[in-house]
Parts: sequence; structure tokens; C-alpha cells
Amino acid sequence: MIYVFLAEGFEEVEALTPVDVLRRAGRTVQTVGVTGKTVSGAHGIAVQADIEAKDIALDDALEMIVLPGGMPGTLNLEKSDAVQAAIAFCAEHDRYLAAICAAPSILGHLGLLRGRHAVCYPGFEDALDGAEVLTRPTITDGRFITGRGPGAAMDFALALTAVFCGEEFARGLGAQMVWKV
Repeated sequence: MIYVFLAEGFEEVEALTPVDVLRRAGRTVQTVGVTGKTVSGAHGIAVQADIEAKDIALDDALEMIVLPGGMPGTLNLEKSDAVQAAIAFCAEHDRYLAAICAAPSILGHLGLLRGRHAVCYPGFEDALDGAEVLTRPTITDGRFITGRGPGAAMDFALALTAVFCGEEFARGLGAQMVWKV
């Protein structure tokens, strides 16, 4: 199970691109409404989440959580007890933690990126406590996958796919979607 958390003010392309690509890859993905079942993105696009945060299961079936950025979406994610519990579960059980744009700051504030390579939206570098911050569209460092911003959403989604399905499969899926071909 992959959970993609949605909080009021999330960056729509950063949330929905990974959902779309991972589902195309055959992965089980659920969107999780942190601030209700219907969540409005940063640009006024309302999304009906699959489940609400109270319905998540932190168990062996959980493979990854995805934290989209956006403002105030990132702030709303960070103050959510359910999101914090999911992050802690993933960190303690060696599961994938993925965050894009401003959202890597949540992992940085928890000290989870210390000694790792990471990327984030320009201006959030100082929040990535102890990380070596790069400027690539996305980077995978162990169980941590970070993306730079809305324009990197497809690269980020394909990086998520690659950890489950392999690089070759992810490249092929990208090509089928006419990404960078």
C-alpha cells in the first residue's frame, strides 16, 4: 500500500502525478484526506480522497508514503498527527518516505535527512537539517525519495515507480507516456 497524503493547499500536480503513474505501474495507491474527504489544492482543484487519515493502516502492507508540497498544504501535513505517525512508522520499519517541493522540510525538521542527499523547492534548503542539498529534479537516497517542485512531478513519480518496478520499467512507462522521448 502506498499512501499519498492530501491536506488543504496541496500542490495538485505533485500529488496526482505520482498517483497516476504508480497506478499505471500496477501499484496499490490510496489518496488520504488529512483535512477531510474532499481536499482543495493550492490552485482550487478539489479532490475526493480515497480515504481519510483516520482510516490509514500502519502495518506490514504499508510500503511508502508520499508527501506532496504546496502551501499551506505542507504546513497542514506537518501539523497532522496522522501524517507524523505514518512518517514515524515508515522510519522505524524501513519503508519508503517520499516528499516533493516544500514537503521534504517535514522530514528535515524531524532530522530524517541528516547525512542524506535530498532536493527541495528553492528556499527550503535550510529546513533539510544535515542533508546535502542538490538541485536535480529528484533524488533517491536509500528509502528517501525527494523531488524539487511541480516541474519535477513526473521525474519524481517515475523515481517512485523505479523503486518498486526497476529503472528499466520506469523508463519504459515514461516513454509510453511520451515523457522526455
